[in-house]
Amino acid sequence: MFKYKTSLVLFLLLISGLSLAAPAAWFQWRSKLNSVLVCSQTSLGEGWEKVSGPYLDARCEKLKTSSPALSRL
Repeated sequence: MFKYKTSLVLFLLLISGLSLAAPAAWFQWRSKLNSVLVCSQTSLGEGWEKVSGPYLDARCEKLKTSSPALSRL
């Protein structure tokens, strides 16, 4: 019975932690070589610099705003 309760508690803790997970943000990156702009979630390497962000979408059109619920944590 003790193993069952422990397993249940661990499972509930895992599920509650996953409920706070969010997708990675998108950023706009500019090439240092020819100033081409690209939208990506991660750096494209040394030849790129972050220009703006974070964005919600892969086209870097919708700016991400901070959530009031998460700022209280």
